[in-house]
Amino acid sequence: MIKPGAKASFFTRLHAAAAALYLFVIAVLGTVIWFCVSDLLAQRAALAGSTEVLDRLEAHRQNADVNAPAGAVPAGSPFLIGETVTVAGAALLQRVASAITRFGGSIQSSQVDVQGQAKGNFVTLVVSCEIEQASLQKLLYDIEAGMPFLFVDQLVVQAPQSAATGSRMNLLLAVSGRWSGK
Repeated sequence: MIKPGAKASFFTRLHAAAAALYLFVIAVLGTVIWFCVSDLLAQRAALAGSTEVLDRLEAHRQNADVNAPAGAVPAGSPFLIGETVTVAGAALLQRVASAITRFGGSIQSSQVDVQGQAKGNFVTLVVSCEIEQASLQKLLYDIEAGMPFLFVDQLVVQAPQSAATGSRMNLLLAVSGRWSGK
């Protein structure tokens, strides 16, 4: 059994052990302080970098707002226009077909679903077409960024079957738009 004063007498007898333990504790505490300070400095540098990027973005946005043309928002109604849902479906087909042909694509088949009255007056169009790979992104942007508001519900892309067909891809595209219900 160890006597109650045995630990104290151990360190009083061995001054070197006590000094080594003291130096070890001081070194550990110094290392912890060093890591904390370096972490704070790294966080401060990251904050300064983020603030600089934010300032540049805000300055760019303010310059863009000053120089933006008045007609930057697409003109037109956000809804499919037509006296009947059938006319609205034809307008949807015309809008998507013109976008496909504008980017060099060709339509193989199309089907308009005008039974969208039960689903909140949405009209859906399913188009099967061929388009160059380089034009796919432009087509999708044109469909979703213009007026009326159209939504790409489904996109199935099939790569060219052989090198003889070039880079034309088969595309199955489901697009929907909301009819105003006039």
